[in-house]
Amino acid sequence: MADDYLGKKMEDYLKGNIKRTGTRRLTPAGNKPGTLSVKFPPRRVFVTGGASGIGRAIVKALTDAGCRVAFCDNDLPAGRDTSQATASQFHPVDVTDAEALDNAMQRVISSWGGIDVVVNNVGISGFKPITECSVQDFDRIISTNLRPVFITAKRLAAHRSSLQELTETARIINISSTRARMSEPESEAYAASKGGIESLTHSLMASLAHLRVTVNCIAPGWINCGPEDEIRPTDRTFHPSGRVGVPADIAAAVLFLCSPEADFINGQTITIDGGVTHKMIYPE
Repeated sequence: MADDYLGKKMEDYLKGNIKRTGTRRLTPAGNKPGTLSVKFPPRRVFVTGGASGIGRAIVKALTDAGCRVAFCDNDLPAGRDTSQATASQFHPVDVTDAEALDNAMQRVISSWGGIDVVVNNVGISGFKPITECSVQDFDRIISTNLRPVFITAKRLAAHRSSLQELTETARIINISSTRARMSEPESEAYAASKGGIESLTHSLMASLAHLRVTVNCIAPGWINCGPEDEIRPTDRTFHPSGRVGVPADIAAAVLFLCSPEADFINGQTITIDGGVTHKMIYPE
């Protein structure tokens, strides 16, 4: 026989046998209904390509959450502007220079005593017909988009290995693209770099588990980093969500993956594209 404890309690309540002990409605966080409070610990964060676009939104979201954030970029004016606007630390670095990128991370670790979160955001495109895409063009995109993920993970692993005690779980969050799993012509180098990031994500997850590091990936779809008035009505209706994405959509996911509540999410790629990759599209 099923235990109908809750049913009996409800019956007693309706008969007036149980009195309410209070009248205040509470959310799980104890806030007013309709609001949510997230307990976010202070984190030391390093972001690649943080000067503009999605990277800037990530830097802002993390600094707003109380994190200490350092970022690198090769755009000096944009980097200085983002640093001043967000109270973050800017390191002018061309990530294709492996030594310069590693040195920047080492400076942050030395200054702050460690890094808790690495966000690999930096990326370039450069679509060309395959007959016009040189090996140098291909290598440039790979060394900008994919290789830094390996370099930053290697440095974080070395730092974690040097610690006597691992009291907190660290995070690596890689920014990929829906182009890793769906393509258009002339995107070989870009698609290869983003597919490599997704594969490297679950490989690093397995390799860094003993160091208490979770490794996840975010695959953005169409994210508009330009003026809103450039978006056409058809661009919005093309998305099942009814709008084109904005950098803050990706930053919100990064913020969640940095939170203590996300430590069981590991080795995953999270697609944020307004539903487009699961939309059936028929020829007109």
